[in-house]
Formats: sequence, C-alpha cells, structure tokens
Amino acid sequence: MILTTIPIAEENTDLRKRTIKKNSEEEKPFIKEVIPSLKNLDMSNVSDIPNLERVVNNFANIIDNAWTKNSKIVNITKHAKSWWDNKCNKDLAKYRALKNIEDWKTFQKTIKNTKQSFFDLKIQEIANKKYGPWELMSWVNKRKLPAIEMIKYNGQPCLDLENLWQALHSSFNTAQFCQIDESMLNELDLYSSSLWTLFSEEEFTSAIVKCNNMSAPGPDKLLWGYLKYIIKDKTCLKNIIAIANVCFEIGYWPNYFKNSITIVIPKPNRTLYNSLKSFKPIVLLKTLGKLIKKVIGDRLQFHIISNNFIH
Repeated sequence: MILTTIPIAEENTDLRKRTIKKNSEEEKPFIKEVIPSLKNLDMSNVSDIPNLERVVNNFANIIDNAWTKNSKIVNITKHAKSWWDNKCNKDLAKYRALKNIEDWKTFQKTIKNTKQSFFDLKIQEIANKKYGPWELMSWVNKRKLPAIEMIKYNGQPCLDLENLWQALHSSFNTAQFCQIDESMLNELDLYSSSLWTLFSEEEFTSAIVKCNNMSAPGPDKLLWGYLKYIIKDKTCLKNIIAIANVCFEIGYWPNYFKNSITIVIPKPNRTLYNSLKSFKPIVLLKTLGKLIKKVIGDRLQFHIISNNFIH
C-alpha cells in the first residue's frame, strides 16, 4: 500500500482538480470512449507476468486518457457546496453581468429549488438504505467542533509535513513488514484439495450488483456505476474475466492494483485530536482490482460454507 498525502488549501486559496460530475454531460462520452478501447484490448499471449502487466497497464491508460479528455477542471473553495450545479452558475453569472434585481431574485429562486431537489434525493437515498430514516438523525444533531492540537508521535510534535508523514506511515502501515508464523497451519485439519475453476460471467455480474454507486473511487477515478455500465458489454466483461483468470493461473497480482490512496479522517466524538489514535485511515483502491477481490471473496465464502470448514 502506498500512503499518499493530499494537498490542503490554505485560507483564501483555491484548489483545482479535474472531475466528471455525476449525471453530467461528460459522463456519457467518457464511458462511450472507454468501451470500444477495452473491447479492442490486446489479450493475446497473456500467460506470463510481463504480458499481464502490459494488459493491465493498457487498461489503466485507456481509463486515464478518457478521463483526462472528458473531465473538467473545477475550483475547490471553502464556499463550495455539493448541491451547486450549472444552473446556479449561469444565473449567478447573469446577475453579476447586469446587476439586475430581477436576475438576483431568479438566482435566489434557483438556489432554493436546487437545494430542495438535492436534499430530497439524498433523503430518498438514505431512506432506502439498511437503517432507513434513522440515518437522518445525524443531520439534526448539534455538531461540536473538536479541539484541534498539534499531533504528537512518540512524545514529539509533528512540526512539518515530513514528520507528519513518518508518523502516519509508521502508525497505519505497521503490519507491512510483520513476520507470519506459518507453523500454525500444521495444526489445522487436512482436507482433500479441490480444483480452482475459471471465473464465470455470472460471478462478476452478481458481485458488482452489490457495489454502492456512491462509494468514493480510487486513484483510477472509476466509479462503480461506470464499471457496471462498461461490463454490460460482453467483450469488455470477457477481457476483465481473462485478466482475473490469468492472475490465478500464474499466481501474480499486478502492480497497478497494489497502488492506493490513503485518506486520514478524524474519529467522531473525541475530546482532543492531538494523537494519531484519534484518526483512522480510509484506503481507496483501484476499482477493477476491488471487483476481482470481491468475486474471489464470494467464491471462497461459498466454498467454505458448503464444505462445513467453519463450525
């Protein structure tokens, strides 16, 4: 896992990033450009590590090039709102150009309607989840701002970014070089081995249905909704399955799937946030790699339960 730092905007400073907004006009051309390229992905002679790396890197380049071409640069400011859309931009620009009172009223009405539509949709999404309307209680609870102090590690304050990086890396990646005692495997009961069969289309389609479209994407920017649409094309799905099968046949996990971004967020309801124990890491992985791992997990779970390997 690679722990990546995220740039933080200073006060009155804007951040710029490329993005494709959900349900925007840029989504369709992005997906339409990806599908033909994935269909033509050269899957010949994928039987060793170099060729597997080549195919996976080509897959990554297809996604990256289509994203760069169809995404837009947006400014992230301290005033940015998740409900703001292009209609708000247009009405605000019209008012600023003419300074007309009627344009100002139109702008205010647009804001009201946009916010109402946005939060109605959010409420509907939450109501359809597992806990239902109870999740809405967090919206009405009084929010307390945490007391922020300088983070300390091993009794020393983290005075610069390099010290903070070393503290985060040492705390959240401590298992990276841990030794494993494999002798415990000798104490387990032995069972007859079974043949690992090739993956099927049904395994991938059933695994991806359970994936939440609202989940944050990894470094590849590939949302679950995009991948769901892509694998509707049978050729794209077959190429993805072929990548997964080769990973098992040669016993290798491509480097592209190993790279990730780690976001460090504060734990709720803490009195102070001057210790790394008051924070937790959220690891964002490549979406295709996560899908393959979900399929593997589903198969192993079925195999374990059906053979009574767990009491």
